[in-house]
Amino acid sequence: MHNTNPLILLALLTFALTACAQPNNESTVPGKLNAEQALKSALTDTAQHNVIDNKTVIIKDSLTAINIVEPILFSIYGKENIIQERPYEVYFIDDYWVISGTLPKNYVGGTFLTILDARNGCIIKITHGK
Repeated sequence: MHNTNPLILLALLTFALTACAQPNNESTVPGKLNAEQALKSALTDTAQHNVIDNKTVIIKDSLTAINIVEPILFSIYGKENIIQERPYEVYFIDDYWVISGTLPKNYVGGTFLTILDARNGCIIKITHGK
């Protein structure tokens, strides 16, 4: 059996990892600059390619709609509070997802209501009853 010095293996591994790595500081600033340019372009250049045309439904199923609004509801009203309002009522009406919480029978209180535009993902309304 062949014995290999563990220090040699460690040195080779370290060299291989550092030789292939990119410096962190070079990717952060250009990334932000590219993001800023993309944002400016999206806000001003209406002729550029964009899947969102405000006519075509891009949020096509209730699970996706829930996955969009639920984290926002968690951050506003608290995860435990919103989870207690399951199962949700979800309706697709005139290209909008109308999603609300439910309460157990004979329970007093309010639930959330969200309205999400299925053509662009914009949240039209978020509220919660008392």
